[in-house]
Amino acid sequence: MQDKLDEITAQTRNLVQPERLELSERAIAELFASGIEEKLLKPGDTAPSFALPDTNGRTVSSTDLLALGPLVVCFFRGRWCPYCVTELEGWRDLFPALRERGALLVAISPQTVRQNDFTVTQHTLQFPLLRDEAGAVATQFGAGYAVPAYMQGYYRSILVNIPFINGEPSWRLPVAATFVIGRNGVIQWSQGHADFRVRPEPTEVLKLLEQ
Repeated sequence: MQDKLDEITAQTRNLVQPERLELSERAIAELFASGIEEKLLKPGDTAPSFALPDTNGRTVSSTDLLALGPLVVCFFRGRWCPYCVTELEGWRDLFPALRERGALLVAISPQTVRQNDFTVTQHTLQFPLLRDEAGAVATQFGAGYAVPAYMQGYYRSILVNIPFINGEPSWRLPVAATFVIGRNGVIQWSQGHADFRVRPEPTEVLKLLEQ
């Protein structure tokens, strides 16, 4: 999957003005320096339980899902992010293999239920997309952060209205992070990146679930 993400990065560098790229680089560097990657929950930690609405407005409970099998939790920023969409489509393509291993998958974003519904329909996703208002659950997993003011201005300048997309004004997003939770509620594997251009590889998760 990373090859596809690198293609997006290369195209972006050809199309976006250097001063705009510098803002993104600054934000990534500051987020990395904050230590957020080290704050992510690690294998052996107990995963926070959650109950969040899906695209039909029904509440999906992690406790109920874990009663059925291991659970993969993928945090993503929103449908406005091409890297996120590429990651979701990667999981879509591998979802049958994931189910063959007895595992379940949910993708969690701060965007509204309606935005999640658009995402499911547009990209023909077979797994639930859940709405995490203001990134509350992402923060419990160590993945939530607040977008700095200069990046808020940048997003507004490219017509990415995150408060509208998320349905609330906090400007909180998750870093790209994936967690595998065992049926006992303990995290078996986790990986996340301050750089939104880098994502955990779904194939690594599949290898883990084969064990």
